[in-house]
Amino acid sequence: MANNATSFKFDAKFITRTAILLAITIIVQFIKMPQLITGSIVNAMLIISAYFVGIWSGVSIGLLTPIIAFLVGLMSFPILIPFIMMGNALYVILFSTVKNSIIGMIIGAVVKFLWLAVSVKYILTWFNVNVPQKIVAAFTLPQLITAIIGGIIGILLIFILKNYFNKAKE
Repeated sequence: MANNATSFKFDAKFITRTAILLAITIIVQFIKMPQLITGSIVNAMLIISAYFVGIWSGVSIGLLTPIIAFLVGLMSFPILIPFIMMGNALYVILFSTVKNSIIGMIIGAVVKFLWLAVSVKYILTWFNVNVPQKIVAAFTLPQLITAIIGGIIGILLIFILKNYFNKAKE
């Protein structure tokens, strides 16, 4: 079900589709819903963009979403931006490169969660960054939950849209 991670074509189709999926993701972020909803939808968009447009579309959106979250006021701790970028990239890359999409999504979700949890609990403290407990709480277990929920939503939408697109071609 996952796309071939080695094929990449940076053309108008890639740019347009990535821009549309990024725009939808930005709209979701601007609505400023609770973390469970916003995070789940953003993770679903990462999965959908990686599947339909390609791994680099998902990675691109994953790199931009934490910056946008900061700009719209969803995130008040900007030092985490590069860590979130890396977590999103890992999620997309693992989803896209593991042959089975469900297993890839689960592995990606767990790795993203572990990366973010280690980042807020250990890596930042090694650099004497005082991470508020509220931030630690938001970047541990809720990240696993939103990645799994978003992955399930994304895979369900892929299944629905793939069937729709196939019927539309007939």
